[in-house]
Amino acid sequence: MCGIVGLFAKSPDVESRLGELLSNMLIEMTERGPDSTGVSFYRHPVGPSETKLLVYSADPDYAWEGGVHDDLKKAFGHRVQFAVHASHALTVLPVEAETAQSWFWKNHPELRVISAGTVIETYKEKGLPRDIIERFGLRAFSGTHALGHTRMATESEVTTEHSHPFSTGQDLCLVHNGSLSNHNRLRDRLRAEGIRFETDNDSEVAAGYLTWRLRQGASLEQALESALEDLDGFFTFAIGTRDGFAVIRDVIGCKPGVIAETDDWVAMASEYRAFAGLPGVEHANVWEPAPATVYSWNRSETRADH
Repeated sequence: MCGIVGLFAKSPDVESRLGELLSNMLIEMTERGPDSTGVSFYRHPVGPSETKLLVYSADPDYAWEGGVHDDLKKAFGHRVQFAVHASHALTVLPVEAETAQSWFWKNHPELRVISAGTVIETYKEKGLPRDIIERFGLRAFSGTHALGHTRMATESEVTTEHSHPFSTGQDLCLVHNGSLSNHNRLRDRLRAEGIRFETDNDSEVAAGYLTWRLRQGASLEQALESALEDLDGFFTFAIGTRDGFAVIRDVIGCKPGVIAETDDWVAMASEYRAFAGLPGVEHANVWEPAPATVYSWNRSETRADH
């Protein structure tokens, strides 16, 4: 059992309060996932030919300054932006994402790149939502949309690396409630296609699968429809992209999910109680997403495609 939440802003007021509102939703999902907590926010786009990365160190005493920060300035010059947030560091580099990620993999293999792109920022740790929200100051975050997850581990380790969201492609993230039975075979197949994995977690394979399908030219909706055929197991997925987010349940729909929409926001969660603090929820259109159906919202259209 895990808890998933997502919030897509349609108005400037909700964008400015995104961190506060998503934090309240996440706390409501505490009992569904006490092992770890994670979020991906879409905010503060970087400039052309720049990449934003979040990197994580498992060493609580890791020496960020004087180490990797100095190495980044030597490699990429003084246009490097760098800020430490607890066990994570956010950096903006004047290069394409592939170059930035390869540099970290080669020069600082002790660190984990947990997200990369132009707008995505992912923060995750072992612990309860209330503690993680405070540790990273998430209530103060603004943004266009965000996803969150509380994990109760039913397979693979309880570590920060195994926490959700998983981001295997640029500005792409996935949170999952459920389990996949064919992830080992599919992981081998995707590795052969050039997809990199950091853990043995089944949900990371689902994220990698979507990255692979998008690289082949599929739209997000097409990639999710293919997932219904290629992923064996039970799932409710919420997927974030640069421009929006999507929700899909497996063909049986045994894992819970609920969606609510007003003129100012779209929200999804494992349980309705996550919506209780959202402004205007008493007037929201609320429904249970049907199995094997893609629901998506895009900032360029701000409408549901389903």
